[in-house]
Amino acid sequence: MDRLKDKVAIVTGGNSGIGEAIAELFAKEGAKVVVASLGASCRDNIAKKLKALGADYMMIPCDISKEEDVKKCFDKVVKKFKRVDVMINNAGVLEKGLLPIDKFEVNDWEWVTRINTFGTMLCMKYASNVMLKTGGGSIVNVSSIAGAKGFGGSVYCSTKAAMLGITRNSAMRFAGTGIRCNAICPGSVLTPMTTNTAGNLDKDMYTAMDNYGNLEVGICKPEDIANVALFLASDESSAITGQELIVDKGYSL
Repeated sequence: MDRLKDKVAIVTGGNSGIGEAIAELFAKEGAKVVVASLGASCRDNIAKKLKALGADYMMIPCDISKEEDVKKCFDKVVKKFKRVDVMINNAGVLEKGLLPIDKFEVNDWEWVTRINTFGTMLCMKYASNVMLKTGGGSIVNVSSIAGAKGFGGSVYCSTKAAMLGITRNSAMRFAGTGIRCNAICPGSVLTPMTTNTAGNLDKDMYTAMDNYGNLEVGICKPEDIANVALFLASDESSAITGQELIVDKGYSL
């Protein structure tokens, strides 16, 4: 308990799935939690959980693909808490059908890239500027084995690989400043986002993924990813930066 006592943690996409599990766990560990997300009904659910835990929290509607939303979010957090210690970049979307490179659609690329890549970079920009003024912090990007190993649709893979690149680039940039930057690469995780895509998968792409991997190793829960995020957010991982941790029960071995 209290591994994040009094630390201010922003969790994008903290209204459901992995983000919700992270926000709840962080609150249990003493963090002041900021849930930055879209989807009012889902926000109400996590808000009730955080209130029941007696957490000091904020719920901020935020479209991370829009810089004005991201700026307003950080302005509100700094006004209330004066600092940002942990930035969890979890918000993300999937393209329709997990299409391979020979079938991807430009509109999908623009939409998914705008959120997964550009949105993540915006949050990193504003978080790091605050952290530089307050003595450091931990940035954790929730990427995917799609980015590390190539499983998934071509558009999604490209955005999650980009997250790994900016993670390493940022770790190098902030070496010696007290700011650490790492990435988590979850495998298959049962969340509302992944469940809703199950019936809309490209047959050729899914067959290739099925043939390559062993689907009998099991599927991770959001809490499995939250536990790793807690470690990377805490001072226990103070010697770790610029790394990507694959959390997939060995699926990608």
